[in-house]
Amino acid sequence: MNIIECAGLAALHRLDPERAHGLAIRALASGLVPLPGTATSSRLATRLAGLSLPNPVGLAAGFDKNAEAAGPLTRAGFGFVEVGAATPRPQPGNPRPRLFRLSEDRGVINRFGFNNDGAAAIAARLARVDRRVPLGINLGANKDSADRAADFSTVLAAIGPHVDFATVNVSSPNTEKLRDLQGKAALSALLSGVIATRDALARPIPVFLKIAPDLTAPELADVAEAAMTAGIDAIIATNTTLARDGLASRHAAEAGGLSGAPLFDRSTRVLARLSALTEGKLPLIGVGGIATAEDARQKILAGASAVQLYSALVYRGLSLAARIARDLDAMLARDGVHNVADLVGQGRDRWL
Repeated sequence: MNIIECAGLAALHRLDPERAHGLAIRALASGLVPLPGTATSSRLATRLAGLSLPNPVGLAAGFDKNAEAAGPLTRAGFGFVEVGAATPRPQPGNPRPRLFRLSEDRGVINRFGFNNDGAAAIAARLARVDRRVPLGINLGANKDSADRAADFSTVLAAIGPHVDFATVNVSSPNTEKLRDLQGKAALSALLSGVIATRDALARPIPVFLKIAPDLTAPELADVAEAAMTAGIDAIIATNTTLARDGLASRHAAEAGGLSGAPLFDRSTRVLARLSALTEGKLPLIGVGGIATAEDARQKILAGASAVQLYSALVYRGLSLAARIARDLDAMLARDGVHNVADLVGQGRDRWL
């Protein structure tokens, strides 16, 4: 991270977190942020659910909820980018304040509640994006919907033609009872509808499922079975947690989902268990607490074919993705690894 980026982060951290984030998105969209371009090499090149990724380091959903800076983000060093979550109709989300920096813990708590401009507006923006790397949409449901399961299909039908993959998000803790859709019967029915909608697209795209880190062992087994039976193309492990173990920040008791460094161990254990349950038959994407190339390597060793970042960008800047990709490439070269895929799951037992 250079001096200019350090100074910019310091200035943003003096502002309310949500206001600071909004300014960062506007700066990106306006072309005011220097972009490093995509980091890649033969060692980093990754195949994920039929997608060709220049590197396995992606951007998690939530950073650019409304696809306002999707084009620039595909040139920011990431191997793939996910925007959203989008819901069928616009909604304001939960009351402010709803975003908290836990600086002492290198974590973030949010309780946004799927605030977004709605599927139509987001689809219109995505239709204009020149995609430099695979770009995906996180699918959500309106808080007041009479049929939340149907909402996911509605958003996919609207936005699917303009993206390369879509993620079913039933694991956000900030929409009441949304996580109930992770139950086996409800999830199976929901995924069946989403897959049918995907198959009806003129250009069918991979569909991923994002799960919570707070599932019990039987619940995780049910989710894995439902995903594989439905024909889901990959699972993202994990979303934010409701746990608050060992936090030092004064914001630790705030309601919402916790992400960042405190989530790393919990999410990696879930990832490893999921890898064991699926026996390598389903690609996994590791999310939660990644801030260094070594963190990314551990997720890959635990079973991830690719990883995603978000919270660490708050503390280390947007250039982090390219730094992690370059450092990971150097690790692979040092260890004589031909391609990052050769590491997937090789250290899984450590996390079981």
